[in-house]
Amino acid sequence: MTTPRWLNDIEMRAWRGLMTTDRLLFEQLGRELNRESGLSMADYEVMVRLSEADGRRLRMSDLAAAALSSKSRLSHQITRMEEAGWVRRESCPSDRRGAFAVLTDAGYAALVDAAPGHVESVRRNLFDHLTDEQVRQLAEITGVLRARLEEAVETDYAAPRRGGVVEAESGAY
Repeated sequence: MTTPRWLNDIEMRAWRGLMTTDRLLFEQLGRELNRESGLSMADYEVMVRLSEADGRRLRMSDLAAAALSSKSRLSHQITRMEEAGWVRRESCPSDRRGAFAVLTDAGYAALVDAAPGHVESVRRNLFDHLTDEQVRQLAEITGVLRARLEEAVETDYAAPRRGGVVEAESGAY
């Protein structure tokens, strides 16, 4: 058995800072988004992903994977968004078990209305506090981490599991 390699002081400070900042940032962005537009961060993420897809539609399984959400969690999210008139489900003609999520015109309009305020919130809560050099460094750091973590998630999902599949939780932007 190998001895664990503990975090040094600066690594611990960086880790705790990242963890706390992530939670505080997304909590604040979510509150402002909801107050300004009535959308949750999960609503917004689904709308953005659908708005960027061909025909504003994605297979539910692809949408869940892109949003790092379980299929069950996404299904509940889509049900809530259907009730609001923002999305609709369509059956998949080539796979009777499959379904598409489709962004409606009302959903697209809600996204278009919410986007300027959300972008301003991101700017005010994140980028306005950093220098241009810090933003560049942040982009480089998150790019390295994202590539490594995407690779790890792909490998981890492909590996057999004991006790069932572990599903990732949503991570809105």
